[in-house]
Amino acid sequence: QRLGLADGSAAAFDVNSTCLGFLTAFETAGRMIEAGQCETALVFSSEVASRALPWQDAPEIAALFGDGAAAAVLRKAGPGEGKVAASLMRTYPSGWEACGIGSGGTRFDFRKEQEAFAAHSLFHMDGKELFRLTARHFNGFVDALLERAGWRRDDVDLVVPHQASPFALAHIARQTGFAPQKLVDISARFGNQIAASMPFALDVARREGRVAAGMKLLFLGTSAGVSFGGMALEV
Repeated sequence: QRLGLADGSAAAFDVNSTCLGFLTAFETAGRMIEAGQCETALVFSSEVASRALPWQDAPEIAALFGDGAAAAVLRKAGPGEGKVAASLMRTYPSGWEACGIGSGGTRFDFRKEQEAFAAHSLFHMDGKELFRLTARHFNGFVDALLERAGWRRDDVDLVVPHQASPFALAHIARQTGFAPQKLVDISARFGNQIAASMPFALDVARREGRVAAGMKLLFLGTSAGVSFGGMALEV
């Protein structure tokens, strides 16, 4: 309504995929464009992480996050223009309790269980469990994504990762073998903006002149669930 769209002129819906929300929405919109269901899509991610951070119980976790928003306009590529070479998501439910917010859905009835609702309304994260899970599986996930795209590691010009934390990005660089200078790292400046972190990082990289036509970009991230997600994009 605030964009001025006339009634019935467009479809709008949410894609809930926590930190991988932008990639999931990007792929969803891309498939709709490819199928001829729409011509132009606006994919946006907006997060107010500060509303649910555990400053009293876990300030070291709360300090990792930041508020933010970013958006992208998608249209069908013409001859010689960029394309999505591959996308991939894998979920590892063994870590489902490692991070999340318990309240807000239907698990706790706010009217009947107000104390339990309040107790589970802040974000929690088991960093050690997440580290163990990513250490076991993330490198293989990246290999599978690159194989699906037909790329080698050396083909990648720039890696746009989810800005989980400065420590997490350093770990990704070590584990995957990408040179640190190939990673867009804005985590210390803007924090973990959840679903907005990847498009926000992409915009920063574009403004800094790090993205040019013909480059191969690799989006990589993790999310609550626990899920890994990635996209190989030629711009």
